[in-house]
Amino acid sequence: MLFLIILLIIICIALALFVLIQNPKGGGLATGGSGSNMFGVQRTGDVLEKGTWILLALVVVVTLSITTIAKSGGSSSTGAGSKIQEQLDKTPTPSPIGGGATTAPAPANTPPAAADTTKK
Repeated sequence: MLFLIILLIIICIALALFVLIQNPKGGGLATGGSGSNMFGVQRTGDVLEKGTWILLALVVVVTLSITTIAKSGGSSSTGAGSKIQEQLDKTPTPSPIGGGATTAPAPANTPPAAADTTKK
């Protein structure tokens, strides 16, 4: 699962670069500072747009696979996640009603605080 998370981070960085390189209506980084353009302006736009859609689809697929693995308990072997779950299962859950000896005793009868009697 760690591999998929690292892959997702790499894909997201590449997607951000593809989006930043695209030129929005005539200006931008896609035209480049050099005089020679390998694909031409229209061809570069097509390649960058297709690359953006492919990277977006990869983000969706990798994210869904990470979610599926996490929900199915992909690290169900003796890992840190299962030890934490075992510890959580062992701890008793307190009653929401508050019955039993686990509740704190009621506070002793204390006189109410003196009210502020100054007039403003």
